[in-house]
Amino acid sequence: MRFLRLVLSNLRRRTLRTALTVLCILVAFLLYGLLSIIQEAFDAGVNMAGADRLLVRHRVSFMMLLPVTYGERIKAIPGVDAVVHWTWFNGVYKDDPRNFFGTFPVEPDAFYDMHPEFVVSDADKAAWSANRMGAIVGSALAERMEWKRGDRVPLKSPIWRKAGDEAWEFDIVGIYEPSKPGIDPTSFFFRYDYFDEARTDDVKGRVGWYMVRVEDAERASEVASAIDAEFANSPYETKSESEAAFAAGIIEQVGSISTILISILSAVFFTILLVAGNTMAQSVRERTEEIGVLKAIGFTNTRVLMLVLVESCAIALIGGAAGVGAAWLITVPGSPMPQFLPVFYLPSKAVVIGAALALGLGVAAGIMPALGAMRLQVAVALRRHQ
Repeated sequence: MRFLRLVLSNLRRRTLRTALTVLCILVAFLLYGLLSIIQEAFDAGVNMAGADRLLVRHRVSFMMLLPVTYGERIKAIPGVDAVVHWTWFNGVYKDDPRNFFGTFPVEPDAFYDMHPEFVVSDADKAAWSANRMGAIVGSALAERMEWKRGDRVPLKSPIWRKAGDEAWEFDIVGIYEPSKPGIDPTSFFFRYDYFDEARTDDVKGRVGWYMVRVEDAERASEVASAIDAEFANSPYETKSESEAAFAAGIIEQVGSISTILISILSAVFFTILLVAGNTMAQSVRERTEEIGVLKAIGFTNTRVLMLVLVESCAIALIGGAAGVGAAWLITVPGSPMPQFLPVFYLPSKAVVIGAALALGLGVAAGIMPALGAMRLQVAVALRRHQ
C-alpha cells in the first residue's frame, strides 16, 4: 500500500504533464480501437464463413446471373448436402439513396437450413411461409428504420424493375437476431417466388449466386471442382470457391486492411513512445535526490527499478484503458454507416491486445529511466542536493 501511495504521489507531482501524457496515449489507443472496429467489419465475412460452405457464381463476373435450374443440378453432385440461391436486389427505402441496405430474395426453407446464424422464431418462419410478400429483417435494420411486424414497406431497386415500374411492397413478418457478434444485423430477406413473378420477363428464372454446403469440409475443393466441371463449356460457366475465400477476395479489392492498420499504428505508437519516454525521463531527473534518499533508507535497486516501471505502466494503462473504452462507447449506439459497416463492434481480442500494447508501451517508455534510477549511487544523488 505504501508503494502504491508513493506511485500516486509521483503521478500527482506534475499534474498537467501527467494529464497531457495520458491524453496523448488515450488518442493513440482510441485510434487503435477504431481501426480494430473497422478491420473487424471488413473481416466479418471471412471470420463467420462456414468451412463447409461454398459460393458458386458466374465465372466471368459476380454481377452476372445464373439460371435457377442450376440448383437441382448442383444438389445432384456427389458430396453436396444443401443448396440455396441468393440475388442482390439493392433495395432503396423512400426513394432516398442513403436508405439502401442488403436486400436479397431467397427461398425461406432452404435459407433457414443453410444459414442458422440468422436466428428466426418459429412464429416468424410460419408467417413468412404464409405470406408471399413477407420479409424478414435484421434487428438493427428494423430499429434504424423504426419498422415492426405488420408494417408494409415500399422499396425501389435501381437494378430490378417491377412490372408496371411500381414500387416493390413487402410486409414485415419477422425480425431475425444474429447468433453471435460479427453477423450482419442489417439485411432484408424476402421470398424469391414473389420476386421472380413480379420482375420483368427478360430476366425471369435467374439468380445471383448459390451457397452450397458440402457433406465433408475436407472435400470442399474437390466438390467445387466437380461443380465447375458440371457447367464447363456452357453459356453460364461457374466459379466455385469457399465462402471465406470469396469474402477475402472482396476485401483484397479494397486493400490489405491489416497492413494499413499496422502501418498507421506503428507510426503513432512510436511517436507516443517518445512522448511517454520523455515524460518518465524528466520525472526521474526531477526526483534524483529523492531516489537517493529512498536508497539511503533501505530501498533496494530492484525496488527503485520497479517503482519507476510501475509509474510508467500506470500512465500507459490509464491512457490505454480510456482510449479503448472510448472506442467501445462509440460502438454502443450502433454503426454510423450501416450501409457500409453493418458489423460494428469492438472484438474482445482487440481489448486483450490493447491491454498488452499498453503494458508494453509502459515498460518500453520507463525501462531506460528506471535503469538509470536503479544504477544511481546514493552519494552522487545526495551530492546533487547540495
